[in-house]
Amino acid sequence: MQANYVQRLRLTFSKNGPARYIGHLDLARTMERSLNRAQVPIAYSQGFNRRPRLSFAAALPLGYTSEYELADIWLLEDVDPRKVMEQMMPKMAPGIVLTAVKQVPLGAPSLQSITASARYEITPLENLNVEDLSSRINQLLAEKHLIRERKSGKGKVKQYNLRPLIIEIVSDADSDENWMLRMTLFLMPGKTGRPDEVLAAINIDPLATHIHRTMITLLEDKDS
Repeated sequence: MQANYVQRLRLTFSKNGPARYIGHLDLARTMERSLNRAQVPIAYSQGFNRRPRLSFAAALPLGYTSEYELADIWLLEDVDPRKVMEQMMPKMAPGIVLTAVKQVPLGAPSLQSITASARYEITPLENLNVEDLSSRINQLLAEKHLIRERKSGKGKVKQYNLRPLIIEIVSDADSDENWMLRMTLFLMPGKTGRPDEVLAAINIDPLATHIHRTMITLLEDKDS
């Protein structure tokens, strides 16, 4: 079947404020509405249940915020990326801010297949002894195996080793009330670290923190 698109654009956007409570599926619908309101000629899949040709790099869990999310869109006609950004910015949902639009080759690999890692900043919603926190982090990083369980589809539980999924954890603290964790985790197909699981491994309730994604690194970025 002949492709019904002629251009592929990559959107970079942030997700904060009320948008943190927009789930991944609803985010796709929200982005579709913004594209249509901005009169961007987005292409749709063929068939009975037509879907916009829109693909995200990685799902952002509900409640997280982010300053660096990526999505690709496919268009029916060539449009200047600057014009797309200009048209879309006033049509975005509250809390979602478009920060960059660039053209990428039509035949480039899918975003999901070339994600390499993600960086996060975690800040507390309650106090924690920072010396104890540093000790927990050092102990975690000294381990070679951190066997954990993760639920998969149909209620199945799969064991995995969390430690190889952690690239870096840094604690930045000046008091028990003022601390931040910065962590870099792998974000690759079949090799994805989750910040909530890392927090649980150092005995911190993820619900007692604010998790903010600051960067998604692609394989092509690492090679450049």
